[in-house]
Amino acid sequence: MKMKMMVISILFLLLAFCIPVPSAQAEDASEAQQGGEAGLAQELTNPLADLMTIPIQMNYDREIGLLDDGWKLQTNIQPVVPFHLNEDWSLISRTILPVTYQKDIFPGAGSQFGLGDINLTLFFSPKKPSAGGVIWGAGPVLLLPTATDSLLGAKKWGAGPAAVALTMRGPWTVGALANHIWSFAGDSDRQDISNTFVQPFVAYTWPSAWTVSVQSESTYNWKTEKWSIPINAAVSKLVFLGKLPVSLQAGVGYWAESPETGPEGFRFRLQANLVLPRSLNK
Repeated sequence: MKMKMMVISILFLLLAFCIPVPSAQAEDASEAQQGGEAGLAQELTNPLADLMTIPIQMNYDREIGLLDDGWKLQTNIQPVVPFHLNEDWSLISRTILPVTYQKDIFPGAGSQFGLGDINLTLFFSPKKPSAGGVIWGAGPVLLLPTATDSLLGAKKWGAGPAAVALTMRGPWTVGALANHIWSFAGDSDRQDISNTFVQPFVAYTWPSAWTVSVQSESTYNWKTEKWSIPINAAVSKLVFLGKLPVSLQAGVGYWAESPETGPEGFRFRLQANLVLPRSLNK
């Protein structure tokens, strides 16, 4: 019951942020200001943007397990920190810290709550796009066995290559991110990891700083030879909490393909992306 009340409170808090509060300042905002907000909103669709951000993403999936009666609420805390290496190159650190509450996924195991395995990606990226307008980055991805419950993680250390490429043409952002993780150490009783992750994405940003996006977060497990393919669509709006820019997003997805014990049907997402002052990164 306490968990349900906490989740409901968080949902209402996020929804409250989405309600516009009219003010004379907002009504008199200039076109230049709106253009700046739209530019920032579009920058947030770029995984390699020179922005320090903290996306907090909640995902709800259901019909999980052998009996299809399990469900999972996963909150991903995903700090993104860019570092300026020199005049030509940047290093973008992207970390995913999953906090999960799940129930009835494993027969007889009841519910679990805690931290899952941390995923850390480091992209080395040129500061300037290529002659064709392509923005790209590449580097290592690491899987750290930080799960606080054996049913929330793989109990394996993993590593592999990662890359992302995109282009921004007018209000459009189109690109793809991919990585592959092999396990190299950990619990010998747990299955080895050999997973390919592919995330194509497309987004369109309006001058009003609204953005609509469609993407997939597909994973292919080379050990089981099974795909997990959710198709996600979302709408986001850039707002300000005082002087702090925050992108608020709501989305829905559908599992086009998943393993026998994986989630099925529709999934739901809420996200708040906090943009921190650039001065913190200097």
